[in-house]
Amino acid sequence: MWCPYCNLDLAAIEAAAGKIRAAGASLVAISPQTAANSRKAQKDHSLSFPVLSDPGNEVANQFGLRFRLPDDLANIYTQFGIDLRQFNGDASLTLPMPARYVIGTDGIIGYAEVNPDYTRRPDPEELMSSLARVG
Repeated sequence: MWCPYCNLDLAAIEAAAGKIRAAGASLVAISPQTAANSRKAQKDHSLSFPVLSDPGNEVANQFGLRFRLPDDLANIYTQFGIDLRQFNGDASLTLPMPARYVIGTDGIIGYAEVNPDYTRRPDPEELMSSLARVG
């Protein structure tokens, strides 16, 4: 992934993956990147869980997480070599706000965390108590 904050967050989640699985949960990450870029991120960061592709941020949109980058910020990203159109395989220039959910087997969300400040990510340990509550 091109986002250093996302990479740090994925590493922290990977470090907690054993505890999360021991609580009976499964892990998955969802990214607007193309499927090939998502597989590459999974491999490059030695993640034990899949990184699924969300073309056009449609799932993010359903959760109210999708936003469009302003053109001037998209241009700055491009100047730094981050071409969202290429990474994500679409021209929408949209990204999701970082979010975490614990969803029970009954489909009920037992934990939700969303922060529009992409630099602030919770410790994965915060998920543990909610894992015990959902089935």
